[in-house]
Amino acid sequence: MGIAHLWKMICFLEDVPPIYSFTHSIIYSLNLGTKQINPKDMTKIGFGGSCHWCMEAVFQAVKGVSKVEQGWIASEGIATDFSEGVLVHFGTEIISLVNLIEIHLHTHSCTANHPMRQKYRSAIYTYSKEQEVQANKILVVLQKGFDQPIVTSVLPFHQFKENQETYLDYYKKNPEKPFCQRYIEPKLRKLKTQFTEVVY
Repeated sequence: MGIAHLWKMICFLEDVPPIYSFTHSIIYSLNLGTKQINPKDMTKIGFGGSCHWCMEAVFQAVKGVSKVEQGWIASEGIATDFSEGVLVHFGTEIISLVNLIEIHLHTHSCTANHPMRQKYRSAIYTYSKEQEVQANKILVVLQKGFDQPIVTSVLPFHQFKENQETYLDYYKKNPEKPFCQRYIEPKLRKLKTQFTEVVY
């Protein structure tokens, strides 16, 4: 099955018209600055792959995201151990699942099977069979933008443990700390450069 056909199926599911940028980043042409999130359009998805402080800061900077829960996520089968992750609540009329997954892939080492993968499991945690199917199709399309195979798994969400209050909104509370400057700031700079249309 060709990339064009897969992309048409994804667009059908998303029901919004996509455009391609010169960097091959898949961005939707939306009036993001003025749209308000309709509660009826709210949904959520889980992500894992890097430090949850990093992922929290990244998704808090994305338009259409109303809430980011930071902590640890467990799935099923071989992925029952808790791994650092975030739950992203978003409005589908403002930000698409394609956007969120692409942002996730480009802000962590999605092609690296490094020794810390148990602590930082590269994953998309889904809440329904439809979301699972959609996420898998999106990964197939986005693979075209990477030279190495994407190791990110699509897994069913099972359980979430929130971090301690002290560590929530970590970057917002501690932007000057060395960890934030060394690890989070570069991700935010990349986000603002590569995904200008969908960040504040």
